[in-house]
Amino acid sequence: MGKQVRESGEAVREFIVRNVADHPSDIVGLTARKFGCSRQAVHQHMRRLVDQGAIVHAGSRRVPTYSLAQLEARNWIYPIEPGLAEGDIWERDILPELQALPRNVLGIWNHVVTEMANNAIDHSGGAELVIRLERTAAATTLFVIDDGVGIFRKIQQDLDLVDERQSLFELSKGKLTTDPSRHSGQGIFFSSRMVDEFSIVAGGLIFDHERGRADWLAERALPKSGTAVRMVMSNHTARSTKKVFDEFSSTDGDYTFNKTIVPMTLARFGPAELISRSQAKRLMARVDLFEVVIFDFKGVDEIGQAFADEIFRVYAHAHPHIEMPIIHASKQVKEMIARARSEVAPTSNPD
Repeated sequence: MGKQVRESGEAVREFIVRNVADHPSDIVGLTARKFGCSRQAVHQHMRRLVDQGAIVHAGSRRVPTYSLAQLEARNWIYPIEPGLAEGDIWERDILPELQALPRNVLGIWNHVVTEMANNAIDHSGGAELVIRLERTAAATTLFVIDDGVGIFRKIQQDLDLVDERQSLFELSKGKLTTDPSRHSGQGIFFSSRMVDEFSIVAGGLIFDHERGRADWLAERALPKSGTAVRMVMSNHTARSTKKVFDEFSSTDGDYTFNKTIVPMTLARFGPAELISRSQAKRLMARVDLFEVVIFDFKGVDEIGQAFADEIFRVYAHAHPHIEMPIIHASKQVKEMIARARSEVAPTSNPD
């Protein structure tokens, strides 16, 4: 058994690094059960990680606790002025700090850092850009912060939207830009899906996207200016930029961005349920830019008849070329949508 543990030592240590944050006091027992080895064998790996500076040991000898050591924390501050380029920021400052990471991970960080820095440089209207890097043996966190007008407010003003919350909802669909001659509107959409955790704080609103979980919107008493983007990703992910682009591209090889996911929970704008036709019409803005629109009902238990009818009968019949599958729908939601789809095609849009 000891020989087996030695041969799989790298896998054991990687498991410890990945799980110690959630199991600070029982990581040894958890690892022993996972690999079918003794606690003493796991302690040998723990001591090696402590000696390497990757893990911090605390507590008593009888009741030890472990945590990830912060290997690095750095800040860079840039005046937003002519000549500031996101590519230079990446090549000169960020890449040297991350170059030991796997190639696919570096590719993602290159994409998301340059996209978010470019947004701040071109659109924020601010005077200063701050980038902060925090790294442990398990994951890297990057913040991109500006002191401008705030991304949600700017989109609302430039596109004449109802309020800042609608700006956030439209961003989540993708293909939203206030400057189509220079930007495709894909930066935030794809960046949020490449990393493990992605959040934007601006103007009292917090948008959070985490892979495998529902998006959510919160409203807080926060400073009204500036935008802060936080991105977290495992140092060992198998994800790549190509894999994420392929998730939302056509299957015929032309790699067109033709698929989006509509997070229905963000369409509620607070506690209001999804009931009316006006809510549905607002939700369907710009979805005709896509060929496949996936409606994600995670976090939404019920919808109204008029809301379902407007999307899945009226809009669907008016746009037969758009595929409109649903995911994570409750029994009530599925029944309401099935009822709407079973009705005859409308002769004209109802009021």
